[in-house]
Amino acid sequence: HETLNANITAVGEQIKGLLEATNQTIHIVNNADWMRGVSYLEFLRDVGKHVPLSQMLGKDSVKSRLDREGGLSYTEFSYMLLQSWDFVHLADKYDCHVQIGGSDQWGNITAGIELGRRLRSLNLHGITCPLLTKADGSKMGKTASGAVWLDPSRTSPYRFYQYWMNLSDGDAQTCLLRLTEMSLEECQATLQEQAENPGGRASQRRLAEELTQLVHGNSGLQTAKQATAAFFGAAIDNLTDEALTEIFADVPSHQFSLATLNGEGLPLIEVMSSTKLAASRSAARRTIEQGGAYINNIRVSDSSYHITSEDLAGRTALVLRSGKKSYALARFQ
Repeated sequence: HETLNANITAVGEQIKGLLEATNQTIHIVNNADWMRGVSYLEFLRDVGKHVPLSQMLGKDSVKSRLDREGGLSYTEFSYMLLQSWDFVHLADKYDCHVQIGGSDQWGNITAGIELGRRLRSLNLHGITCPLLTKADGSKMGKTASGAVWLDPSRTSPYRFYQYWMNLSDGDAQTCLLRLTEMSLEECQATLQEQAENPGGRASQRRLAEELTQLVHGNSGLQTAKQATAAFFGAAIDNLTDEALTEIFADVPSHQFSLATLNGEGLPLIEVMSSTKLAASRSAARRTIEQGGAYINNIRVSDSSYHITSEDLAGRTALVLRSGKKSYALARFQ
């Protein structure tokens, strides 16, 4: 029940966040409120007898599942009745006559339309949107590390932003037209810019900005852009330890005692050798003197430099770089 309640709260907050800009009154309701007190026999009497079995079996969503090896459970089969009754109840209580869903919900939505006509002579309507798929046919929103979530505790604004930045040109074009609130003229201008300079990734960048702002707000977008810039060499400042850990999750890290930052601090050459950015202290010294050492993406050319708490990018961490692409994360606990 704790997980269920947490999910209900999280989804409600996400819906509010996405729709609050419309300045319309939003009612977020829970079908448990009207289903909880209905007994199984009452449901069969009041709803089940009005839905022909042939109608349910004729739905593509049911037929396709029955043809598979795993089949369809009675619970899954009955869900159509529950969703149908929800539609009728919402029409009765809230004058809601239109249901919107993914294309995989078409059968359940039309079943609700038919139930409303049989029970109340209601004129209900349904609108479905095609599921988001990539050019290869796979569902969009899935990655090697798991699903992309709207909840920032599941997918941070940075990871969310990067997901859209890493789409192919074709998928980015599709999403730009379908998911953003940009005008057709704006989309066409962005696509033209992409065509003229494919390496600039104008479509991906505009898509990432639009969707991150829509889902996570302006502060989430700025955090994501700052984190992205940090990974590509911009000065690193005012990022949380959590953000640093996420941005540089795939680079070597080493933990030091926080006490080593006291007094004159910890020699940079020691930190570079400990994090394997340099094979030895002497190699670290040469890298620094040749201008190839960076703390939080700021060059350090003094081989006698000592790291102190002033160098921390977050509360307990900093980022080291050797050359253009070799990174390491130093943690102080």
